[in-house]
This record gives sequence, C-alpha cells and structure tokens, in this order.
Amino acid sequence: MPNTATMTKPAPAAPAVAPLHPNLRIPNVITIASGKGGVGKTWVAVTLVHTLAKKGYKSLLFDGDLGLANVDIQLGLLPKHDLGSVLAGTVSMADAVARYTDGGFDILAGKSGSGALALLSGDRLNMVRDGLAALARRYDRVVVDLGAGIETHVRTLAATAGIVLVVATDEPTSLTDAYAFIKVTAMQHPGTDIRIVINQADNAREGRRTYETLRKACEQFLSISPPLAGVIRTDSKVKDSIRAQVPLLIRYPTCNAAADVEAIASSLLVR
Repeated sequence: MPNTATMTKPAPAAPAVAPLHPNLRIPNVITIASGKGGVGKTWVAVTLVHTLAKKGYKSLLFDGDLGLANVDIQLGLLPKHDLGSVLAGTVSMADAVARYTDGGFDILAGKSGSGALALLSGDRLNMVRDGLAALARRYDRVVVDLGAGIETHVRTLAATAGIVLVVATDEPTSLTDAYAFIKVTAMQHPGTDIRIVINQADNAREGRRTYETLRKACEQFLSISPPLAGVIRTDSKVKDSIRAQVPLLIRYPTCNAAADVEAIASSLLVR
C-alpha cells in the first residue's frame, strides 16, 4: 500500500528567477526520455536519482510525464501535493516538493492518470519549465522523468536539460522510436548532450550491440553519434522491487541492475 510516512515537507521556497530562455539549458538537470513506453524509463529515473543521493548529491526527482505520471506509484507514495496542484494554483512548485526520506532525495510528483496535463498551453508549459529552472538552483542534480514520445511538452522539458538520457531496449519499435526522439531533438535543439542507455539487455555485449545499431543510424542519417551512457542488464529483482513499490537500491542494493545504474551515475558525474 502507498506509504505517506516517508514524505515530509522540504525546506524553504526556491528563489524567483527570470523566465528561462527557450535555448538555455540547465547544467545540473538530467532528463530521462524514450521514444516509446514500456522500456523502463521511469524506473531508470527513480534508480538514478536514488544512486546520486547515495553518492552525497542533493537530488530532486521531478515527474515531468505530464500525461501519465507514475513516479509516486513506483515509490508507493501518496503525496499531499503534485504538479497538478501547482497548475491548479493551489500551491507553489517549491511547496509541492516533498522529501522521500527512505531514499534521501526530494520528489515533485506528477498528476497520476491525468492525460489532460499533456495538453497544456504554451504559457502553462513555459511556467512548468521556468519552475523547474528555479527548483534546480536548490539542488546538485535534478532528474526529470519525461513522458514517452516526441510531443511538445516532452521536447520542451528535454531541451532544458544539461544531459538527455534516451532509454531504449533491443525491440525494433523501441529503437525506431528512440531514433525519432533523437532526430527531432537534434534538429530542433542542435548541440543537446544526448546519451543512450540500453535497458533490459541480456548481457553487456548484447547491450552494446543494440547501442551500435542505434548509433549507426544516427551517424548515417543525422550526422551525430550519441555516446553510450551505459547498459543495464535484465534482472528479475527489478520487476520484484517495482511490484513491491520499493526502490531497487533499498530492496536489492547489490544486484546487477543496481550496479549498472551506479556505473551510469558515475559516468554522468565526470564532465
């Protein structure tokens, strides 16, 4: 059942900032994207921010899936406020942030099951983007779980990131849709730091082979070569932790998938 005991109110509101320029990136923001759903994007976001927190970085998990948010569900939480509350004008974005004590990081939950949030007007979407920029000033790292696909709200939030991680698996549809996301992002926002994460790989070698398929397509048709951020091996403990609504690093901190995400986190910190 969802657990509210581990959620406490965070510290003071973030300072106000001027509206973010459309082409300005926030260096400490890492967005997690995918061309399609079902590739483990949200789980990667949750586990990555948890790993960063364990390394001593003050971290925030921002549920930017404005269509079908579910970060809170994976963590077994019932947050008092969420992004829907912010957009309704009930609370400020800073006041909607809560502490996930068990993981040592903060979280701003999305609005679970409300696809309407994906249809935000340009002004409202810019408000979310600018609020994210303000919050990021309070943290060492902010991990944003984006919606799947290439809709406007996904592209807008992805464009603000210092690093964009594109999660893909070896399924042809996943690779095709990941390529589409990379193509649109690279065309609309040249110079974006896009890196690839291969999830649910049989082993490291197969994961790298899948990456090479995607990299070669990007190189041939887009003249870019996104680097490999890392390979996450298939691990039955991931599914078990998601079902239990307990983060992998709490339930199985030494498993293969946990080690793979830790390696990815370490590579992101070398800049």
